[in-house]
Amino acid sequence: MSLKLDRRELLLGAAGVGAARVFAADSNPIFPGLDEFIERYMRAMNAPGMTLALANSGGVVRVKTYGFADLEARAPVTPELLFEIGSITKSFVALALLQLKDEGKLDLQRPVLDYLPWLPVETNYGTITTHHLLTHSSGLPNSLGLFLSDPSARHVQAFQPGQRFHYCNLGFAILGHLIEKLDGKPWPDSIRDRIFRPLGMSSSEAVIAGHNRARTSRSYVPLIDDIGYAGHDPLAPAGNLVFDDAAGSIVSTAGDMGRYLQMLLRKGQALLPAASFAQFIQPYIEAKELSPTASYGYGIGVDKLDGHTLLRHTGGMISFASAMHVDLDSGVAAFASLNVQLGYRPNPVTEFAVRLMRAQMEGKDLPKAPDLPDPMAVKNPGDYLGAYTSPDNRKIGVVPESGGLAIRLGGETIRLRAAGEDAFWAMKPDLRRFPFVFGRAESKVVELAHGAHWYTNPNYAGPRTFPPTGALEPFTGHYRGDSAWTGSVRVAVRKGQLWIGGDPLVPIGKALFRIGPDGPDTVEFLYVAEAKARMMKYDGADLWRVEAP
Repeated sequence: MSLKLDRRELLLGAAGVGAARVFAADSNPIFPGLDEFIERYMRAMNAPGMTLALANSGGVVRVKTYGFADLEARAPVTPELLFEIGSITKSFVALALLQLKDEGKLDLQRPVLDYLPWLPVETNYGTITTHHLLTHSSGLPNSLGLFLSDPSARHVQAFQPGQRFHYCNLGFAILGHLIEKLDGKPWPDSIRDRIFRPLGMSSSEAVIAGHNRARTSRSYVPLIDDIGYAGHDPLAPAGNLVFDDAAGSIVSTAGDMGRYLQMLLRKGQALLPAASFAQFIQPYIEAKELSPTASYGYGIGVDKLDGHTLLRHTGGMISFASAMHVDLDSGVAAFASLNVQLGYRPNPVTEFAVRLMRAQMEGKDLPKAPDLPDPMAVKNPGDYLGAYTSPDNRKIGVVPESGGLAIRLGGETIRLRAAGEDAFWAMKPDLRRFPFVFGRAESKVVELAHGAHWYTNPNYAGPRTFPPTGALEPFTGHYRGDSAWTGSVRVAVRKGQLWIGGDPLVPIGKALFRIGPDGPDTVEFLYVAEAKARMMKYDGADLWRVEAP
C-alpha cells in the first residue's frame, strides 16, 4: 500500500490514541521545529513510523514517536515498541570486548585464530587481530554469514590487515563468537549482563526472534523487491526475522537508547574506565564510507560536526533504518529509527536534533531545518545531457526535465531518480532491473550503461571492441536467494566483462570473480548446465538462477 498520512497522523499516530508520548515536558521551544522537519522527512522517505530519543549527560531529554507501527490497523508507534537498531549493535560489541580486555581475558593485538582456531577464514595477507575486526580493516569480505553451506569453503582475505577500511559485517559476527568464548555464555546474554542491566536498558534484547515479535513495531519493505526502489513505491509488511548475528541483532526502545546515549556522553561511565573509553573512540582508520570526514574507532564512527567531536553510526536492517549522533564536546545526542529500510538512514533527523540542542544549550539562535535532498534533482545536469549511441547503432537521449534528467528511449521520455554517484533509476518499473550508470573520462561523462546495453557520446575516445564473451554468457541472468538479506542479483555482460549494476566483476578464477577492482567481496558461479550457471555464491551466500526477467 502507498503511505498517505496527514500532518496530524504523522505527529500523533491514529487519532485519539496519543502515540506522541514523551518522557519530558513537550513545551521546549526546539521541539516544534524538529517535529515539523521530521514530518517532512518521513513523507519524503515514505516512512510509516519513527521513534526518537534525545539525551544529554544528565539523562534522557525526550522520547517521542511518530506515525504508524501498523499501517493496516492504523496503530501508532508507541514508546514501548522495540525497533531493530542494526549496525549500531557494533558499538555494544566493542564495549563488551573492551570490558573483557580490562578483565585480562582478551589481548586486542593477539591473532583472533588463537582464540577461535575453527574460524573458516584464509589469512594469506596477514594475521587478523581483534583490533582489525573492530575497525573493519581485516581484509575479509562483507558477508552476513560466517558458516558457509560448503564446509570446505573459506572466507578469503583480500588485503593486508590494517591497510584500509572495508565495512565488514563478517568481522562482527566473528566478534560475537569471541565474546561467547571469553565470557562463557551466548553473546546476547553477555550484552544483557554487561551493558543492558548496568544502564537500565530493561526492554532491550540482543537477539531478534519470535519471543519479542509482539513487542516489536511492524515494519515494511517494497511490495516489489526485485527491482530498484524509486521512491513512494507501494509497501508491504515485512516477514518475521530470526537473527542473532553480532553485526546487528539488538532490538531496543527509544527510551533505552536514550540511556545508551547518556552513557556515551558520560564517556563510558558505569561501563568502562576512562582509558578504555579513549580506546573505544580513538580514530584508528579513515572511513569515508560513513562520511567524507569520518574515521572509525572500535565499532563506532568518529567524525566532526561544526568542529565538535562526533560519535556516529547507522543501522540498516531488512525493514528498519536507524541513526545515532553523539556530540561529545557539547554533551548532547540523538537516536532515531524508522520501521522501513529503503536505502536511507535518518541521519538528517539526528544531526538536526543535535544542532538544535547544542544551539539552545549555548544560548544561540536555533538553526534552520536543513533542506531535504530532492532525489529528482541533479547536480550539474549538463554533465549528462546529449545523445548516446550503442555499437549496433541504437540511440538513447538524455534531456533536462524539471531540474533533473530524463531519458528518451523508444519514443518515451522517462524521468531519472538519483541512485548514487553517476547512477540513476528510471521511473518506469520495467527499466529498474538495472540502474542507468554513466561513466567518465578525465571528469567528463563519456558513456552510459544499462544492464547489457552500452552507449557512448561524442566525447568517448576509448576502445570500442572487446574480447569475446562467449565463456561469460552462462553466468548472466537473475539470481535469487532464500535469505531476506540477499534478495535479487542480476548479472549482465558488457564491454567484454561481467557486471553487477555498476560494479565490474574481475576474474580471479575459472568461475570466481572479485566485485570491483581490489575489494574482498566475491561472486562464484556454479553448476553450469545447458549453458547456464544454476547457482551463484555471493560472498559465500547461496543464490539460485530464476527464469524471471
